[in-house]
Amino acid sequence: MSFNLATMLRESRLAEPDKPLCHVNELTFTYAQVDEISGRVATSLAGLGLERGDRVAIQLPNLPQFLFLYFAILKAGLVAVPINPLLKAQEIGYHLRDSGARLLVTFELFAEEAARGAADVPVFVVNLPGGDVRPEGTRHFDELYFAEDTGEIAATAADDVAVLLYTSGTTGAPKGAELTHFQLYMNCTVGGELFGFREDDIGLAVLPLFHVFGLSSVLNVAVRYTGTIVLVPRFEVGPVLDAIERHGCTIFSGVPTMYFALLRADRAGRDLGSLRVGVSGGASIPEEIIREFEEEFPGVVILEGYGLSETASTATFNISAEQRKVGSVGKAIWGVQVAVVDEKGASLPPGPDHVGEIVIKGHNVLKGYHDRPEASAAALRGGWFHTGDLGYLDEDGYLFIVDRIKDLIIRGGYNVYPREVEEVLFAHPSIAEAAVIGKADERLGEEIVACVVLHPGTDSATAAEEITTYCAERLASYKRPREIRIMDALPISPTGKILKRELRS
Repeated sequence: MSFNLATMLRESRLAEPDKPLCHVNELTFTYAQVDEISGRVATSLAGLGLERGDRVAIQLPNLPQFLFLYFAILKAGLVAVPINPLLKAQEIGYHLRDSGARLLVTFELFAEEAARGAADVPVFVVNLPGGDVRPEGTRHFDELYFAEDTGEIAATAADDVAVLLYTSGTTGAPKGAELTHFQLYMNCTVGGELFGFREDDIGLAVLPLFHVFGLSSVLNVAVRYTGTIVLVPRFEVGPVLDAIERHGCTIFSGVPTMYFALLRADRAGRDLGSLRVGVSGGASIPEEIIREFEEEFPGVVILEGYGLSETASTATFNISAEQRKVGSVGKAIWGVQVAVVDEKGASLPPGPDHVGEIVIKGHNVLKGYHDRPEASAAALRGGWFHTGDLGYLDEDGYLFIVDRIKDLIIRGGYNVYPREVEEVLFAHPSIAEAAVIGKADERLGEEIVACVVLHPGTDSATAAEEITTYCAERLASYKRPREIRIMDALPISPTGKILKRELRS
């Protein structure tokens, strides 16, 4: 069956050619403009000698050029390889070698580092007006605009790889998850239906588009349903609030640390009443944050979901305020099955006493890991994708995430799930942020450590003792943190996740 994901852009352009697809600062690009520009870039890519199935690396922040290049790659029948703009030369080199990318497009701020990592791979640089930071031997991205022919959309097979999305590498070297045209189309189609995406919705695109959450659940969803997005290159509270207010954003998609930052921001005098829904993912959001956010932003409901790079983004979701279960990441989306299994792969019965590994089957599951047959076989056992996450299902089919298998703390033979302890910490009035980790202990195997950031004005001299007492009153002895680390800030990844590996190191 022939199908190309870029068909979404073409169909939306035919339906609403003059409708804005994206805003960024003072600029607006319509569906017709993005379709035409991406067509010219697609023709230019073919003129560089790239052939069907070749990989092209995108190392860009949330700029219009990301959209032009992404859809151009799809139209040309190539494979997009989005990578983090903040990677260093050695890491860039790894991604290019592992993916076999034949071209890299980067941004002027990262160009020198990218050029060092690219070696023999041609590098095109996106420059903003007034800037021209291009290492020797690189070329202007603008060169790709000038093809006269906007071309046709390549007749790719539905099962052809469209995007090679690299995992975070928390359990080893990053692996390229192969996501097909059909998988990405199905995930954004089903994803947009989950909370009733409307044609007049305006989504804030501050999640990085090199990450599956931003790419599939923000950009692809908007284009699939002829919506509009507001591009914000990185998360900073002031510019985010400005964008929401200026453009009347109705949807905010983010990770828990972003919701927390918006809660603590000075919002006096701002009109943020356009917001109607917050989509949360990437990590479990504490119940206390949901409650407080919905009190501070009347009319907004936060709907939490769960997914991975390997599932093209969404696997489960809470579809509405009426049907959600706070603390749960919802039920399996249409066409997807979710189960919880023990170490032997046997399904576990529902209930919090039956925690096991979460496994997923459906149209959203990756084709495989690029050039890693053994890793693919290990992850896709028995037709199910094994996530490495721990959780349980309730009797209604709602999934509750307990933790990553690698984050599980075993203290004196007892399993301690950091998220359970973190929920207690977040309810403490002096604690702004919290993360729980384990550290080696000769007697017990592991001991529990709570890393916390305090609200401004809190007396740090007495805080640790107060938190210890607070936890002792609310947690079983084996779950109680024995060490409280007061920190100025928790280490955060570019996608807003707390980096527990850095805390452990």
